[in-house]
Amino acid sequence: MASMKDTIKSVAVDLFFRKGYYATSISDIARGCGIQKASIYYHFPGKEELLFSIMQSTMQDLLSSLENHLADASDIEGRMRAAIRSHVSFHLNRQKETFIATSELRGLTEDHLSVIVARRDDYERIFQELIRQGVDQGVYENCDMKILSYAILTLCTAGAFWFRPDGRLSVDEIADIYEKFVLNGLMAAQASRAFQQSPAEFATRT
Repeated sequence: MASMKDTIKSVAVDLFFRKGYYATSISDIARGCGIQKASIYYHFPGKEELLFSIMQSTMQDLLSSLENHLADASDIEGRMRAAIRSHVSFHLNRQKETFIATSELRGLTEDHLSVIVARRDDYERIFQELIRQGVDQGVYENCDMKILSYAILTLCTAGAFWFRPDGRLSVDEIADIYEKFVLNGLMAAQASRAFQQSPAEFATRT
């Protein structure tokens, strides 16, 4: 059985997702939980602290998901595939929380924002390190790793804005599409570069 604190967070997630953070009041959340407004403050000092708690737990779960997926992969291609699948699947399965974490950052105080941004930076650095390893191993073309990581993550985060659980494709099917698209792009760039440098040598290797 969920605790009242968890219930409050769950109701807040639904309301922030449907109405937006600023359009949702503490009274709305209390009404959704079937409790008095004052009872909310027993668990959270205010609405902003509730938003911060949602974002903090979402970021921690996102990072844990990535680490778990990477634990089962060995070579750089497998690790990048696992990372893409983890990111896409998490953002679709936890659509409401990830939508809020992306769109409601302006609702945080400066101190809380710095905590979330630091966690986000930690997460992004894992992708940047995967790209660096791929470049070092000659699997990916040399590039600006930070910018490329932003491009990949922005692309793979977008599903949280348009995904419909009752839509045409399942989470796994959509993750497959993203996984193939990103990996093909990373590896095609290196193949194209190799061909441009030495078409004859490239032909013998392919």
